[in-house]
Amino acid sequence: MNYSKKTVRDMDVAGKKVLLRCDFNVPQDKVTGEITSDKRIVAALPTIRYLLEQGAAVIACSHLGKPKDGPDPKLSLAPVAKVLFAHDVVGEDAKAKAAALRPGQILLLENTRFEKGETKNDPALAKALASLADLFVSDAFGAVHRAHASTAGVADYLPAVSGFLIQKELDFLGGA
Repeated sequence: MNYSKKTVRDMDVAGKKVLLRCDFNVPQDKVTGEITSDKRIVAALPTIRYLLEQGAAVIACSHLGKPKDGPDPKLSLAPVAKVLFAHDVVGEDAKAKAAALRPGQILLLENTRFEKGETKNDPALAKALASLADLFVSDAFGAVHRAHASTAGVADYLPAVSGFLIQKELDFLGGA
């Protein structure tokens, strides 16, 4: 990976498309599917706000749960989405919406684990994700230790920095 302990503050993101790996693996009510705690979403907001305020177009991605055999509607990230939502990860919907994304807008891709190559760190999937953006920001502390296509692999194809949540955790661990 090409992380060099830089954060989003060290990069000029204005006018760039930024692939932002978040941790939106939120707990949900087993019956209704309602989100029962938005703590992880709220934790990502400082990085998201900063990127948008700096004029970046943000393409957020995350996983949710552990789908067994491909896409599972119960594990869709649609309930997390507030503005724009792509119904796939690197397919036609994601490509079209990412291409149309303008500075100050945000797009949430579908659950990265709906792609078979995600947990195997498939280079083709990582490259496809990277093709959507100009820069990669890792801000999913709960998933950063996993060598998945959306957490590690994409950093082989884009300049990569950490978001504010990762930086906060690194500062805390560094002081321990």
